Amino acid sequence: MKETDLRPCLECGKEVLGRRDKKFCDDQCRNAFNNKQGLESSPEVRHINNILKKNRKILEELIPTEGKINVTGKKLREHGFDFTYITHLYITKTGSTYRYCYEFGYLPLDNDFFLLVKKEKK
Repeated sequence: MKETDLRPCLECGKEVLGRRDKKFCDDQCRNAFNNKQGLESSPEVRHINNILKKNRKILEELIPTEGKINVTGKKLREHGFDFTYITHLYITKTGSTYRYCYEFGYLPLDNDFFLLVKKEKK
């Protein structure tokens, strides 16, 4: 092995042996490095992502296998649903605006009711 082939581990700095494209000396260092990368994202981003994941889980649990159901806003709020955060909007040809949290969405209806839907796979 040439001296120029020697590289330091990105986590601990020890010499990395093996393939030229290898970046870590062992799995422990690789895992530690990758775990730190996730921690470096901003607390605000982590907070919003946690809310989106929780909203998605609530919708997933409430929507039956056939894909649609009407529920009250009260029921959603009781489960901890936060209407502030969505991933995207879908506006139908008739002008109805569905709010989505990943593949699960809801359409606000009258009297604090919501139509919950699951996006069909194409």
